[in-house]
Amino acid sequence: MDTKEILRFCLEKGLLLDKDLLTFFSEELDTDSFKIVIEKIKQATGKKFITREIFEKNKERMESFFIGIPKESQEKLKIKLGLTIEISKEREERAPVKADAIKIKQATKELEGIKVLSMNCLPGKKFGVEDFVNFFKNRFNEMKKVIQENPAMENPVSIDKLNGAKQGVSIIGMVYDKKTTKNKNILLEVEDTTGRIKILVNQGKEELYKKAEEIALDSVIGFKCSGNREILFANEIIFPETSLLERKKSPEDEQVVFISDVHYGSKNFMKDNFERFIEYLNGNLSNPQEALKIKYLFIVGDLITGIGNYPNQERDLAIKDLEDQYTGIAEILGKLRKDLKIIISPGNHEGVRLMEPQPLYDEKYAWALYDLENVILTENPATINLGAKGNFYGFNVLLYHGFSFPFYVDNVPRLTKEKAMNSPEKIMEYLLKHRHLAPTHGSAQYYPGPKDIHFIKDIPDILVSGHTHKSAVTYHNNILVISGSSWETLTPYQEKFGNTPDHCKVPLVNLKTREVKILDFE
Repeated sequence: MDTKEILRFCLEKGLLLDKDLLTFFSEELDTDSFKIVIEKIKQATGKKFITREIFEKNKERMESFFIGIPKESQEKLKIKLGLTIEISKEREERAPVKADAIKIKQATKELEGIKVLSMNCLPGKKFGVEDFVNFFKNRFNEMKKVIQENPAMENPVSIDKLNGAKQGVSIIGMVYDKKTTKNKNILLEVEDTTGRIKILVNQGKEELYKKAEEIALDSVIGFKCSGNREILFANEIIFPETSLLERKKSPEDEQVVFISDVHYGSKNFMKDNFERFIEYLNGNLSNPQEALKIKYLFIVGDLITGIGNYPNQERDLAIKDLEDQYTGIAEILGKLRKDLKIIISPGNHEGVRLMEPQPLYDEKYAWALYDLENVILTENPATINLGAKGNFYGFNVLLYHGFSFPFYVDNVPRLTKEKAMNSPEKIMEYLLKHRHLAPTHGSAQYYPGPKDIHFIKDIPDILVSGHTHKSAVTYHNNILVISGSSWETLTPYQEKFGNTPDHCKVPLVNLKTREVKILDFE
């Protein structure tokens, strides 16, 4: 392999390659195969410095790194990297979980260009206090790894290693408590697996104080401090943050649209507007060339309006049977052209549990959706890979309906002041900063499973939500952030909470150019 060409390739991509790894790859791969592997690692991890450690930390995604290179090279690489045995052992340990999940996975379909990357709902397990303890320990350990990779974190130590006066000490902790002192300073109590300590943020440090105001309870944060075992004084606060090196572009001229909160079955459902949207997607309205390039439709929660979701909801219902609601909306979606792939995740209105991850729709009631050949049903939250082709890794789309959002508007002063329920992109950016969809215990109901499904381990290219009924599109550190509007006019119940919904706004994303356009069917 031509080492100079490889170094030139890495320089163009803004990457650094560990010297030992360069030597290793130069002996095992041709130049083209090397470029494929490095490009896939970059797309999957967002790392600028490629080391052997990346392979060790990403064993579960190892197969995807080597797709596109000869099979014999794949096996040789895995053996030389010393990962084959570990991967096999991991598969054996996970075998019972996979067996439990088979029935759930049978409910999903494989459609070209779509791959469901997350499947977390496992049947029939009781849980207790110990499950929550392990859940938070696992969260801490996973997020600690993320923060440790931040160059600003200098040799972090565990809390039990603190003793006398210290200067320049770094720690990583989960926020146990947060209060404002009489002197208007912020006093945090943070813990790791070895102990707990207080950290004071002085109001005189204006920028630092603003950062501290943003900290959510139960979030995992890095701190650079001075002080001793009794109390530390914060000099710098480091969030786990989410960011991508670049906005990737598809080699194919394809488009995708995102909607949420259809609320079919409500008296306030905007039927004519929604059916005009369907006609547009079928290429029967103006600009059919644009419409027919749309290959994917995402519906991010509250497809139907459900029954019994709030007091006296029956007054607002046009259809009072859950099965009839699903059957009716399936009939409308069934009119769409069959080459359009439809991905649907649940919300808080649809006859599935509120506890997250929310499972797939119950086939007993939603059988009509299961019968649609171009529909994939997912959990909430869910990660979908979209548009992978050849050597192109595709786009990872993180779907979350947004049930945790009101909690942060009510409890984060800045979001409260900015009335962020009407600016949901601000909530989503706040959560991306914490690298978690619901960091505070109590902000959402959740199942304390073997992994924290709200932790954003793999950084998505696109984060999509609903729930607020407000349309919003922005970028946060190269992550496209989208919030869906509603297809239901304002109900008396929503009006009580000061909602000012948007209606029938549809973000359209060109995957080749990354141009974003808002279609308006109101």
